[in-house]
Amino acid sequence: MQDTHRPSIEDAADAQTALDLVFQDDTCLVLNKPPGLLSVPGKGPLGADCLAHRAQQVFPQALVVHRLDMATSGLMLMAKGPDWQRTYSKLFADRKIDKRYVAIVDGLVSNDEGEIDLPLIADWPNRPKQRVDTALGKPSSTRYTVLERYTNNRTHNHNGTTRVLLEPITGRSHQLRVHMLAIGHPIVGDALYAPDRVAAATPRLMLHAKELRLVHPLTGEFACWRSEVPF
Repeated sequence: MQDTHRPSIEDAADAQTALDLVFQDDTCLVLNKPPGLLSVPGKGPLGADCLAHRAQQVFPQALVVHRLDMATSGLMLMAKGPDWQRTYSKLFADRKIDKRYVAIVDGLVSNDEGEIDLPLIADWPNRPKQRVDTALGKPSSTRYTVLERYTNNRTHNHNGTTRVLLEPITGRSHQLRVHMLAIGHPIVGDALYAPDRVAAATPRLMLHAKELRLVHPLTGEFACWRSEVPF
């Protein structure tokens, strides 16, 4: 039977209360995704609730341009209509949108800053995981900057960890998580990649998309959207 349900005013109102709208104009929406919410629909009935669906209940023309992992929180941009979807998708593909994340990683990162260049490929026997593969992987690069090292701080729950700013140059699936694991500093709370001790240290993945920066395709002016880091 064809589903003839159309979103009601009540549906839209409920969806709007579930949205954290950071910015909108005639071209896009910028939303703050909570951790534990899918970006796009997943499998089965439990996969129907996602940020894209919630946004489309309020803004029917909203279309996905990029995604965040379910466990990651922070800024996600959606385009308004297919023309702007193509425009923003090309900006992401051409690396003209800068993304900045903050993470708390296990251990004390020794260098104040650096760049990780390790090619990534799908780990098919262990999907959806990714892995480093220097022979077959796709080029993948991440810049990192140490923001704070936590040592013997009685007011902080994450002693023996480091807060880092992460800037993905490429946009591979799980790139930040795999790259930090590869240099010996898995992200705290990462149930997919981190050792059990690190995964169990917090109830959520300590990774947040805090900033998007670009030259706005309509106005030609520099735009920067920020989201407060919740940890």
